[in-house]
Amino acid sequence: MMLSASLRRTLTAPSPTLLNRFFHASSICWEKLNVEGLAEKVNLKGENVLMRVDLNVPLDKKDDVTVTDDTRLRAIVPTTKFLLDQGANVILCSHFGRPKGEIIETGKNGRLNPVVPHLKDLLGVDVQKVDDCIGPDVESAASSLGEGQVLLLENTRFYKGEEKNDATVSEGLGKLADYYVMDAFGTAHRAHSSTAGVCEHMKFSAAGYLMEKELKYLKGAVDAPNRPLAAIVGGAKVSTKIPVIESLLDKCDTILLGGGMIFTFYKALGYDIGKSLVEDDFVELASKLMIQAKEKGVNLVLPTDVVLADKFDNDATTAIAKATEISGDWMGLDIGPESIETFKAEIEKCNTLVFNGPMGVFEMSNFATGTITVAQLLAEATEKRGAVTIVGGGDSVAAVNQAGLGDKVSHISTGGGASLELLEGKELPGVSALTEV
Repeated sequence: MMLSASLRRTLTAPSPTLLNRFFHASSICWEKLNVEGLAEKVNLKGENVLMRVDLNVPLDKKDDVTVTDDTRLRAIVPTTKFLLDQGANVILCSHFGRPKGEIIETGKNGRLNPVVPHLKDLLGVDVQKVDDCIGPDVESAASSLGEGQVLLLENTRFYKGEEKNDATVSEGLGKLADYYVMDAFGTAHRAHSSTAGVCEHMKFSAAGYLMEKELKYLKGAVDAPNRPLAAIVGGAKVSTKIPVIESLLDKCDTILLGGGMIFTFYKALGYDIGKSLVEDDFVELASKLMIQAKEKGVNLVLPTDVVLADKFDNDATTAIAKATEISGDWMGLDIGPESIETFKAEIEKCNTLVFNGPMGVFEMSNFATGTITVAQLLAEATEKRGAVTIVGGGDSVAAVNQAGLGDKVSHISTGGGASLELLEGKELPGVSALTEV
């Protein structure tokens, strides 16, 4: 597909007067009660606090028991320990996998038993567990808690009503405590019984430390950034990133694109893309996004070269080609060295950087250079210049951790879908339900 003459003129014309893009800091972070504010309002000593957390950790496929990454478990420790220090009785509530309303004994969609030993070690206290999350037996266990004790409820998604924000499930959870703390950002974009409906049955509902940090960085840094602000957006499909790209066009100074999605943009520019991944239904939209970027004065940067492979395999024959010179049976699986240098120059100009989605097929070592290099550049930007660097989205988080740089960036988001929806400017039900101050 070739561009029309009018589209080519639009993309190559001198930049129009920049639109005013002034953004005020989102007030959401201080409009909602946080856990310290809850402790100031209420003497929590001996009080039950229901705490929604995300214990959805990966298990070793060999035994379906061994936790292979305890990142999410460690993330709940600060809020839990704060509540325990206040003398509260903490009731932990989480989903685990997708059991779809069935009771599954073991495995990724099963009971939460595998996390109990880890929680005991991390919290330094005993953790009692019940085999349900609502009902008379659970209510009895909750009412029997002594000061500073921890109770873990069973997988909330054993009830179909949980994901439908069912009133019965919400009410059942509400009977366990008078106070609620939301610290599961990864589920905040879902209006479920344990993330939203339960708040209707609480005296106060507050954000935990993890939740507050996510809002501070993702919402605050994007709505009121230290400019210039750049977003590095990757991933396989442009279709999954359209809303976030459209939203970022109104906020960013620069957007760097990578990953499989770039070939849809290349096709919109009339380039041959060989056997590279493309979404034909979104070629026209890619053209429109490039026009919008030009009109809004946003520097939208596509890679100028790519790493090609003759098959989708780590051991494939590879070559470097200009974006305009892809042909035949070759497929692009990573951004090229020239593009990496361009991205480096753009990153070095910016004081706030958001990274969402890999630059290539980083799971294959021969096509991970682009993604790993971007992660390294972000770490350097934070360490050397104090830039705010935010990594969101499961694959980009995995890549940063794989590179051993998780503690070198400003913030790694714990929520994939929630991160994207917040960047898109959507309202998160798990945030909206919290008590206003």
